[in-house]
Amino acid sequence: MDTGDTAWILTSAALVLFMTPGLALFYGGMVRSKNVLAMLMKNYVAIGVVTITWVTVGFSLAFSGDVGGVIGDLNLWGLRDIGLENTLFEHTVPDSAFAMFQFMFAIITPALIAGAVAERIKFSAWAIFIAVWSILVYAPLAHWVWGGGFIGADLQAIDFAGGLVVHINAGIAALALVIALGPRIGFRREVIRPHSLPLTVLGAGMLWFGWFGFNAGSALGASGAAANAFLTTQIAAAVAATCWVIAEAVTHGKPTTLGFASGAVAGLVAITPASGFVGPLSAVVIGAAAGFLCFWALRLKFRFNFDDSLDVVAVHLVGGIIGAVLLGLFAEERIGGVNGLFFGAPEQLLRQIASVVITMVFSFVVSYVIALILKATIGLRVSEQEERSGLDLSLHEEQGWVLAD
Repeated sequence: MDTGDTAWILTSAALVLFMTPGLALFYGGMVRSKNVLAMLMKNYVAIGVVTITWVTVGFSLAFSGDVGGVIGDLNLWGLRDIGLENTLFEHTVPDSAFAMFQFMFAIITPALIAGAVAERIKFSAWAIFIAVWSILVYAPLAHWVWGGGFIGADLQAIDFAGGLVVHINAGIAALALVIALGPRIGFRREVIRPHSLPLTVLGAGMLWFGWFGFNAGSALGASGAAANAFLTTQIAAAVAATCWVIAEAVTHGKPTTLGFASGAVAGLVAITPASGFVGPLSAVVIGAAAGFLCFWALRLKFRFNFDDSLDVVAVHLVGGIIGAVLLGLFAEERIGGVNGLFFGAPEQLLRQIASVVITMVFSFVVSYVIALILKATIGLRVSEQEERSGLDLSLHEEQGWVLAD
């Protein structure tokens, strides 16, 4: 074991956990004031629910053994045999540190979905959905890509920090849940404005800060690979944010704070799968593509008439696809051990495209089935009266802002 690597992975795990409260504020500022606490709660409850599922079976299904390249076994259920040494995995950190780092990814991934279903999903349905989803969708995909499953081992697609496992997975699951849930009251008929953009910008800053643990921590050591991931992460986020506000200024005449924050997150999403495989100039291209294309993708929900409340599909699904595919162009063997199309390996681009398609089909189908079962049993969305009065009071008997006695 290496104490420096261990210190960095523990720090990175804390940074990734910090991203979930950041995400809560990022989303919380974009909903209406009557729903701010409900949105915060949907993010925070993921910390509680996924802790239970990850400790009991999630980690074991993702990283213990391999059954036909499809799923892990249950030999590590309850995190048994996860101890002080590195006896189970080929890393320079304790098994417990590796389990903790992966733990934080499992928490934030379902939390990302919350933005798509804001202001209308029942809290009970949400809690059950993320519990089941973390076992049936997240754990298998984590195994396929990172745990010895067929995407990583057989297809040989690559994903440094979660373009497939986290962002495309969450983005397409969000689309499935939105379709099953239906639109908010007043969607496309009335203006629905964010109630506190300062909260959103604060949350974006927390996400940006935590993302260095997300990406650079995925090197699983304090190394040159970690430093490269740190560097490319910063470059892509900054370029994407700048390109987003340029697109806003050209299209609408004015740049916005929400646009800069959204662009930064889009760039962070897109560089996630590529951060350990590409160099700085490639990060510029990936960031620019994310800034412009994710901005354009905002139109999708109006063209296809689905109410993705806080644009999870445009940012996380589209951004994740951009990163996973461009990785197949720009990967360099001197950086991450794999070449892409532009460095003489066209097959890597095909592998990346195939992995994107597999992830989208699997996650959408299983997520939609889970949503339909919940809809047919306990119901997915609140009543019309509860939605109109706001979820803070109707579901939690609380108010985010009390300005007078």
